Amino acid sequence: MKPVTRLFLSASSLCLAAIAHAGEADFLKSLDGNWSGKGTVKVRVNSLPMTVSCKFSADTTERSLSLDGNCTGFLGFSRAIGAIIKSSGSTYSGSYVGAGTGPAALNGKRAGNTLELGILWAKKVNGDRNAKMTIEKIGSDGMRLSTIDTDPRTGKSVVTSEINLRRS
Repeated sequence: MKPVTRLFLSASSLCLAAIAHAGEADFLKSLDGNWSGKGTVKVRVNSLPMTVSCKFSADTTERSLSLDGNCTGFLGFSRAIGAIIKSSGSTYSGSYVGAGTGPAALNGKRAGNTLELGILWAKKVNGDRNAKMTIEKIGSDGMRLSTIDTDPRTGKSVVTSEINLRRS
């Protein structure tokens, strides 16, 4: 390969990486702020859904998102929920606390306005240690947090939590 061609390809790669980083930074910045809303949570895939009210604070940088919140429900149910997620190019990784099993590992990518993350629980939940999480930006002032797990009896995906938030 000619040196000029190599130089052009290297410069092009750097420009594309900078554009991708700018896109990730803008996306993360759009999640910054205080959020509140309602949703449902299932403690296990076969349990009945419980209605919860939640409040979150989202702090962002160009390469990270920190969610810190609490959800409360009927009969005194209260759970602290948090995530620390960092971007590296178009990939995301971090940790999540909220399932009561200890910190879970998160890994994934962004597709449009949604972070699609795989969860690796600290201990088995619903028969294994794997699940999925999505953090979806909806319009300018909406966000949806969801977790999806597999029912070990049927093999079907089950939404175990869906929390719809508005910027407060």
